Amino acid sequence: MKFISTRGNDSALSAGHAIAKGLASDGGLFVPEYFPQVTITELEEMLNCSYAERATKVLKKFLTEYDEKELLSACEKAYSKFEDSDPAPIVKTDENFYIMELFHGPTLAFKDVALTLLPYLLREGCNQSGIKEEILVLVATSGDTGKAALEGFKNQPGVKIMVFFPSEGVSDMQKAQMTTQDGDNVNVVAVKGNFDDCQTAVKRIFSSKEINLELLNKSVKLSSANSINFGRLAPQITYYFSAYLDMCESGEINMGDKINFVVPTGNFGNILAGYYAKRMGLPIEKLVCASNSNNVLTEFFASGDYDINREFFKTMSPSMDILISSNLERLVFELSNRDCAITKARMDQLKQSGKYSIDEAGLEKLNEEFYADFCDEEDCLNEISDFFEEYGYVLDPHTAVAVSVANNFKRYTGDELPTVVLSTASPYKFTQSVLKAIGGKVEKDAFLCAEKLYSLTAMPVPEQIRSLKGKERRFNKVIERNETEKAVLEFVK
Repeated sequence: MKFISTRGNDSALSAGHAIAKGLASDGGLFVPEYFPQVTITELEEMLNCSYAERATKVLKKFLTEYDEKELLSACEKAYSKFEDSDPAPIVKTDENFYIMELFHGPTLAFKDVALTLLPYLLREGCNQSGIKEEILVLVATSGDTGKAALEGFKNQPGVKIMVFFPSEGVSDMQKAQMTTQDGDNVNVVAVKGNFDDCQTAVKRIFSSKEINLELLNKSVKLSSANSINFGRLAPQITYYFSAYLDMCESGEINMGDKINFVVPTGNFGNILAGYYAKRMGLPIEKLVCASNSNNVLTEFFASGDYDINREFFKTMSPSMDILISSNLERLVFELSNRDCAITKARMDQLKQSGKYSIDEAGLEKLNEEFYADFCDEEDCLNEISDFFEEYGYVLDPHTAVAVSVANNFKRYTGDELPTVVLSTASPYKFTQSVLKAIGGKVEKDAFLCAEKLYSLTAMPVPEQIRSLKGKERRFNKVIERNETEKAVLEFVK
């Protein structure tokens, strides 16, 4: 399997080379030359497999140069870090309504599913590409990716990792997770700005010939742990397959039945993985894109116009506080019939004017596959409260956005197919917001809120949260958005 750039200027690369490189030289994102297919027969063969075995079978469709036994071993090692070695258990809350819990990993967020495996994929990719230099993994995070990447890459030989996060754009618990990170090869820096500023800075560094040359003179090469890297995106495809197979195994659906997935979406990587699964043959009817008040994607799906010239909102679902959804470029590439020139022109328009549009044919394709809506702050709080009252189940704010949109989707369309909502984080990462929603008195101290949340819900506080209390904060640096390049060069000197 070869990988090409969405903007067309890079030559086709192997999967390992594309993962090691992270971002294409022309600023585009790597995509597979074609979508490999998974047949119904192959799905049936996966029914009795473990999650790691399912992941290996799905990933091997793309990672054709990777040794299958080594890939399975890496998957087993990565997913042994999850509760019951199952990164994606399904909980049924109502008739034809399910929640896929993706927060049972080391850092309590869905990013763990990919970032526990990415160190192996990256290391093997470097070996296949003949890369001998030290790898510097650059990460922009809106909250969850940073900690998951830090945990995955800490103390990995031949690798350093540096994370940029918006100084006032993550929850207190997310900030504590990142700034207390242990490991000899890690660095965490807060940036004055929002996630888009962090992401733009990282892309700028990747595209800078001067900085890359300076790093190369220090025997350092860049790679990424954001979902712009196909190695981050690919493992997320697996849990769509696994969810479908689990529902078949439990008798909730029959093999071949179609289902819907509802995905809380910011950078568009999580839902894009679902789109890739559908293109591979998984029987998905609709992918429902759920946004918060930063609803640039909702408007894009409705009109075909993508416009980031709008007010930016800081919300209680900070991992979705994004206006420039990087992975949307991969979908725009598909909507243009894989026309690299059109995709590049649209991305150039976005950079120059902050907007672009797709044509009517592209919009029609978009709405065949997707449905999009958003949930504001008030509705998010109400959803957390109502869901807890009705089902005794505690939602984090991102999942609450998705549940609210899922309810609207069913109400407006009359769709009665089984619907799976992706739950992307533990409520304990957002204790103040969740406590406010269910009627508790909110304290300034996030750990005190965790104790109160436990007393109200009887939901145990995860050890990953309890162990943070009183832990020394190693990283307190805050920089201007134009100082990221300097910070990178200082880290590797």
